[in-house]
Amino acid sequence: MSKKIILIAGPTSSGKSKLAISLAKKINGEIVNADSMQVYKEFSILSSRPSKKDLKKIKHHFYGFTSVKKIFSTGMWLKLVENKIYKILKIKKIPILVGGTGLYFNSITKGMSKIPKISKQKRQKVRTLHERIGQAELYKKLINIDPVSKNKILPTDKQRTIRAYEVKLYTKKSLYEWTASTKSKFLKFDIRKIYLDIPRDKLLKNIEMRINQMFKSNCIEEVKAFKKLKIDESLSANKIIGVSEISD
Repeated sequence: MSKKIILIAGPTSSGKSKLAISLAKKINGEIVNADSMQVYKEFSILSSRPSKKDLKKIKHHFYGFTSVKKIFSTGMWLKLVENKIYKILKIKKIPILVGGTGLYFNSITKGMSKIPKISKQKRQKVRTLHERIGQAELYKKLINIDPVSKNKILPTDKQRTIRAYEVKLYTKKSLYEWTASTKSKFLKFDIRKIYLDIPRDKLLKNIEMRINQMFKSNCIEEVKAFKKLKIDESLSANKIIGVSEISD
């Protein structure tokens, strides 16, 4: 019988964490974080990290373990999680991956491309160029050197435009050529995918309740503390939903 991995995905406030805990109790599972914002220790409220009470009910992995000051990529997550999956399976338990980050799930089901490392200096050159000419112009440059990107990246997507441009510029190969030759380490595993798709009206009520709870838990102070750190604008922690809104 093949080794089992369970993936639970869905929109925010759809009940993923609750389902994961309930399922883990029934099937002897351990929960692995697959949400790119719940990895940060500085954000427990805005990222809706599982409560201390929930963390005690079932073994959880990779929640609030790294700092917003550090770069944390999908590749880094995958390396940690691959090792953790094998360790969980070794003790005859079932890994349950829970979250809302599509790139994380894709890296498990499709693998992670082996793009050669691009130096910080070269990457910074592309970011400086982006600042100088703007998103629209860099996107045009990207389409000129890598036409495949036109069907893959929206003209307004700054992060993906920059990444695709630097990859093509410095490796001479499209980001999508790299990803096409990628395979998952878990191809022969029994991967069960669960997507929570609850009615929109119920989801909106859940989101409203969650936002109210965030303010009761003092998410404003969490954002103030984050702003004081003055981290680099390019770091992904800046994209946590609520940071810019509360800052304004």
